[in-house]
Amino acid sequence: MSFVRASSLSLIATSLAVAMSAAPSVAQDYYAGKTIEFVVGGSAGGGYDIYARTVARHLGRHIPGNPTIVVKNMPGAGSTRAAIYISTVAPKDGNSVGALMPGAIVGPLLEDKPTTQFDPTKVVYIGTADTGVRICATFQNSKIKSFAAAQKNKTVLGASAAGGATRDYAYLHNHTAGTKFEVVSGYKGTVDIGLAMERGEVDGLCGWDWSSVKSQKGEWVRDKKINLLVQVGLDPHPELTDLGVPTIWTFIKDENDRKVVELVVSQQIFQRSYIVPPGTPPEQIKLLRAAFDATMKNQQFLADAAKMKISITPRSGQQVQDVVSKLYATPKELVERARAVIRP
Repeated sequence: MSFVRASSLSLIATSLAVAMSAAPSVAQDYYAGKTIEFVVGGSAGGGYDIYARTVARHLGRHIPGNPTIVVKNMPGAGSTRAAIYISTVAPKDGNSVGALMPGAIVGPLLEDKPTTQFDPTKVVYIGTADTGVRICATFQNSKIKSFAAAQKNKTVLGASAAGGATRDYAYLHNHTAGTKFEVVSGYKGTVDIGLAMERGEVDGLCGWDWSSVKSQKGEWVRDKKINLLVQVGLDPHPELTDLGVPTIWTFIKDENDRKVVELVVSQQIFQRSYIVPPGTPPEQIKLLRAAFDATMKNQQFLADAAKMKISITPRSGQQVQDVVSKLYATPKELVERARAVIRP
């Protein structure tokens, strides 16, 4: 082999080695100096806002390049407005993350006239911070102090718009557990419904995330200002069980109704989910998912979450992606029944 050829081969090999070693560095440095917008599909001060801001305070430290994270609120239609923005308008460069309510994700499956602008099976899930439980509760001055009483007497509940858990779960219980809830819709969120409870405009609400109750109204629980009527989750929550709160399954007698409730309640598996637009590069998805998983295990984050009184029971982005895909493969007849029971 000639000296010139040997030198050429050596130069090529060196160039390849440099290129290969530089590739991870380019990916690692992608977020340096960048800003990630964290779009929350709920109003400021609400449970989803509290969660998103807590996650946002720590997520950037676990992303190579330590980007700045700016939280923006985009409430509307049970966070569907934010979902549409992330899936159709936001840049597909890994610099936009959406924090969604589970109702926005199951909405296209369960709503009679679902939006065609958001397809939950197409967006990419970064993870969920909580797989929680929801409750029905009335304020201390209400005559309704148990779920059994709500099965026998009219109970006025505050609720958000269609697609929101506070509305859907109230009707769900009416149609499957025999409650006599009278639903007053149109409140912006649980913060406003809480004020309505204090003013005596409504008795209470359903579909309220237990973690939000503790973070928003911890003093109500401490001072026993609310009556915890029932806990709604696939499995009993130890804390609520210790407080003597019955599970929804105690009040559902029909097996077909039980299957329908299980379908609706399964959305709580991705209770605090975070998404990025379809078409986001795989490199950025990998970095964001790894950063989210690391954040969920980080002691500083967990201490902050405890201070904010929010529950952290995370699932990975791939796990959420799989659950959503499975939900959308549900048999048609079961979906039709589920659609009916969350309506007036």
